[in-house]
Amino acid sequence: MTANALTHETTQISQMTMKAVAQHRYGSPDILQLTDIPKPEIGEDGILVRIRAASVNALDWHMMRGEPYVMRLGSGLRRPPQPIRGVDLAGVVEAVGSRVTEFTPGDEVFGTRSASWAEYVAGSELDFVKKPAGLSFEEAAALPTAGVTALQGLRDHGRLRAGQDVLVFGAGGGVGTFAVQIAKAMGATVTAVTRSESVELVRSLGADQVIDYTRNDVFRSPEKFDLVMDVGATRSISDLRRVLRPGGTLVLTGGAPGRWVGPLLHPLMGVLRAKVLRQRIGVFIAKDTKEDFLALKDLVEAGKLRPVVGATFPLVKAAEAMRQVDSGRARGKVVITV
Repeated sequence: MTANALTHETTQISQMTMKAVAQHRYGSPDILQLTDIPKPEIGEDGILVRIRAASVNALDWHMMRGEPYVMRLGSGLRRPPQPIRGVDLAGVVEAVGSRVTEFTPGDEVFGTRSASWAEYVAGSELDFVKKPAGLSFEEAAALPTAGVTALQGLRDHGRLRAGQDVLVFGAGGGVGTFAVQIAKAMGATVTAVTRSESVELVRSLGADQVIDYTRNDVFRSPEKFDLVMDVGATRSISDLRRVLRPGGTLVLTGGAPGRWVGPLLHPLMGVLRAKVLRQRIGVFIAKDTKEDFLALKDLVEAGKLRPVVGATFPLVKAAEAMRQVDSGRARGKVVITV
């Protein structure tokens, strides 16, 4: 084979494959490996997106670790059925199927699709919306899952109304930074609880009052709230109920880590307490929808919402991005650039 033929063949192979971050067993971030996999193909209804950025979510951590163990009953006892991590993404449409009408090649989009820690992803019109022009790809990739979780928690499960007093516990993280802004956009008075290094960040997001939990204990305060949104699951439900007004609502959006039941325990206790105490405790798993992506986009374009990107890592250093999340001290969202 001549040198030119070998170069041509190598180029063809590179056009058929792509880089992606995969895991073939459960474990620490050390198991994540950059590998070559087939580039996805699309059909008549398909959209191929060249990914520019993808964010890290709690789901990625749980799938990497295989924890809680009860999760493995549905996701694989020894390894996850989908080895490529990632859900959120932002990028550029590279190709569309013949039946696609909403997007054309060159459109900048964001949305959710499994296996997003890669150079390309294939999806449908339901998976993406056009990226707000004012957002970077990194910011847009931070938006979908965490933004939808905050939106659905406040709007659907908290039934937030203008004029209410809201407490966001865990306000400096991915979901918390969105919750503060969305609650303000909905007309609430927001008290945000976070750690020392995130106080100024959270204050800049528009919170009316910011409490550093390392210095002050909001649960010893006489102040009461109409809605309490707990993101970090670091306090007991009894503590959270103590700062609720009569008829108030507690919304649980996260759970403490643990190998057996882990984050499922906190929501389960919330459900049981809600039945026994007849108190409104919202427990839910957010569902990504195109309608809510559009709602988040509207808030961004109205100047009422801005994703907070706390750290970025290139695809080759995805394990380091996961370690940042694993530390429990990430501010805002951790994003992988592709």
